[in-house]
Amino acid sequence: MTDTDIHRAVEAVWRIESPKVIAGLARLVRDIGVAEELAQDAMVAALEQWPESGVPRNPGAWLMTTAKRRAIDLIRRNERLERKQAEIARDLESRPDAAGPDLDALDAPVSDDLLRLVFISCHPILATEARVALTLRLLGGLTTKEIARAFLVSEATVAQRIVRAKRTLSDAKVPFEMPASDELAERLASVLEVVYLIFNEGYAATAGDDWMRPALCEDALRLGRILAELAPAETEVHGLVALMEIQASRSRARVDRNGDPVLLLEQDRGRWDQVLLRRGLAALERAESIDDRRGSYCLQAAIAACHGRARTAEETDWVRISALYTALAQLTPSPIVELNRGVALSMAFGPATGLRLVDALVDEPSLKRYHLLPSVRGDLLAKVGRLDEARAEFERAAELTGNVREQALLKARAAACEQGLAPQR
Repeated sequence: MTDTDIHRAVEAVWRIESPKVIAGLARLVRDIGVAEELAQDAMVAALEQWPESGVPRNPGAWLMTTAKRRAIDLIRRNERLERKQAEIARDLESRPDAAGPDLDALDAPVSDDLLRLVFISCHPILATEARVALTLRLLGGLTTKEIARAFLVSEATVAQRIVRAKRTLSDAKVPFEMPASDELAERLASVLEVVYLIFNEGYAATAGDDWMRPALCEDALRLGRILAELAPAETEVHGLVALMEIQASRSRARVDRNGDPVLLLEQDRGRWDQVLLRRGLAALERAESIDDRRGSYCLQAAIAACHGRARTAEETDWVRISALYTALAQLTPSPIVELNRGVALSMAFGPATGLRLVDALVDEPSLKRYHLLPSVRGDLLAKVGRLDEARAEFERAAELTGNVREQALLKARAAACEQGLAPQR
């Protein structure tokens, strides 16, 4: 293999194995920042040694062995570390993997460590942006540059978020352990929120020139699948995976050849990914088999499943979708859920019915800068023949969105209203 091939191999191994290595180290050194530095030192060692020795049979275990040895050295050097860390070092010295590269022993499952790392990265003590950046860095294996490019912010901003997040966790002495039973629901909700935020930014980018950023969707799906393996008894984890799989199945149909958006009811359903769709429906069945009491993500997945099972737009069961949105509104009431419920009601019982609900949201403070409110209202106004009002709403929606592709779509719909044509949806 050439040096270039070796470098590519190291990068690929790092993307796959770094979460496990960092998780294992964090359990030993009790500091996420230090754990990541030790893991990166191991990667540098791989870049230096593998061109001569070749890629080892078990590269992930090689990285873990190398990183653990460096952790031992660090513990030995630092006399100011707490007694507990010294005990950990002595314990490590007594293990076979500390004395030599016993790769088979080091390849033992690390699911507990990974799950702890998931909960630490998404700890509620951190700001949402910090949780997202730290999760993508530690669990997604993304570089600061890749995260910055994905979210259209500067590298310096992302780096600062990550540094502050590590410092916050360290200063708060957040333990590297599973949450207590009375905290588990809140902590799990924080994890699921982060994963879905990452997915949504990829599925419908809030800013920039592209309607979608598929790489972010893939990262979120991978994190969700890992989480489902680590927490197989958690209904909402499978609900979130189901929701993301079903939504991701539509990705190819959501843009045309020019990269412009194609709305759901206008999509060519023959382009939907049937493998992802089946996986999503299976995940939903698994969630419902664990507990028939549906949480927020399970309800949203059930709504997505209604679209997924419809062979044509006309076959969509909007009455059922309306009922599911009503259940979601009762479980997690919010203006955005009400807005979506208004759309469902309009499709099930006519635009005038939906418009009445949406009109009640016009003065909602939290939706003042939310572009989908005037977009939805414009659509309903157009359907009831109030084209001048609809045009104004589409124009306002175009001003509010930061996505260039979406702006063009909304302006085109405004222009159609001006010409006396009710835009289709």
